Amino acid sequence: MPSSKKTISLINDSLSSELSIKDASVGPSVVDLANLNKDTGLFTFDPSYSSTASCESKVTYIDGDEGILEYRGYPIEQLANKSTYLEVSYLLFNGELPKKEELSEFRHNVKHNMVLDSNLKQLFTGFLPNAHPMGMLMSSVAALSTIYHEDIDIRNPHHREAFFFNVLGKMPVLVATIFNQINGTKIGSYNEERSYAENILTLFFDGRGDYEINPVFSQALDILLVLHADHEQNCSTSSVRLTGSSGTNPYAAIAAGIAALWGPSHGGANEAVVRMLKEIGSPKNIPTYIEKAKDKSDPFKLMGFGHRVYKNFDPRATIIRGECHKVLGQLNQDNNPMFELALQLEEIALNDQYFVDRNLYPNVDFYSGVIYQAMGIPKEMFTVIFALARTVGWATHWCEMMENPALKIGRPRQLYLGSEKRDYISIDQR
Repeated sequence: MPSSKKTISLINDSLSSELSIKDASVGPSVVDLANLNKDTGLFTFDPSYSSTASCESKVTYIDGDEGILEYRGYPIEQLANKSTYLEVSYLLFNGELPKKEELSEFRHNVKHNMVLDSNLKQLFTGFLPNAHPMGMLMSSVAALSTIYHEDIDIRNPHHREAFFFNVLGKMPVLVATIFNQINGTKIGSYNEERSYAENILTLFFDGRGDYEINPVFSQALDILLVLHADHEQNCSTSSVRLTGSSGTNPYAAIAAGIAALWGPSHGGANEAVVRMLKEIGSPKNIPTYIEKAKDKSDPFKLMGFGHRVYKNFDPRATIIRGECHKVLGQLNQDNNPMFELALQLEEIALNDQYFVDRNLYPNVDFYSGVIYQAMGIPKEMFTVIFALARTVGWATHWCEMMENPALKIGRPRQLYLGSEKRDYISIDQR
């Protein structure tokens, strides 16, 4: 009987390779290239991995053409509207939504780890006054590897779970410590009766014990955390996986993810959006900056528009836009100059044929910075909060990767374009 196994043939002169096709549960299938080099001596060339599936995963699904984002099969719109960050964190890690008692235990395990070692606290005294918070976060998470290293067996599922809860618990305290250090204020205290998002605001702003939590703020923050919790094999998550594939300490792998997230083409884009809006300054200047964005010889870039994956509207941007209205309305800042500038810039760009033809729709970073700034969070902290949210995604992907007994160290190849073999010439003969 003929085989039902799907394959695709690649033929190069007299050489050929029969490549297997692996089907996805949802979305495009992939061509398995494991035997390509053995059969033909060839490698594939895919700069930035735009057409390469680097791993198998069951965590997050994205359809960029249709503007779809799902965590474990649940649409992001439903999770943002009905769920919470801790419930989403449980979902990402365990694969299913929790029952009440399961969520309560999960929350307890996170809370239990929200304590910093006294030696780690001393680390923050060594940073310069103008140190960037992302550099501080990257350093402090890397420093966790010096505390938690001897007793971690990355192949032991119980040890992986302990790491997951530890890093999820430590991250908000690290972020709050950084926030208060750059503001010269005292960190607040965790309150068991408050939600995760409310406790983050408390850790940030309640050092004197008189901070009143605005429910609109806490809801907006929780939604932002949900929206940023994971995003498939993005640059930072891929960095965590690639670094972790060597068997390194998992906290070092998370630090690698933070380093990748810092870039303005990734998590740093929300900070760049606010800088851009301040540079534009006034709606009357928008046409000039639109033309600058179209000019390839001009270094100006329209930050917050377009996405590496989404070729449609970023579903997260629609949700954040609504929350931005709520936050500013609560502050009676519907006429906030920065928000008005953002709305007008969005309207003009969406109706300009240049941006329409290139699918340059507003992305998740376009409005998030405006919300954070309205809450009193400085722009240098925007990407740090992004990292706080994405920690659960990084840790989940690291744990998923470590479940694979056949895991090998990541090792991309290259298209070499350098010099051919040549002989050394002594310095007096050159």
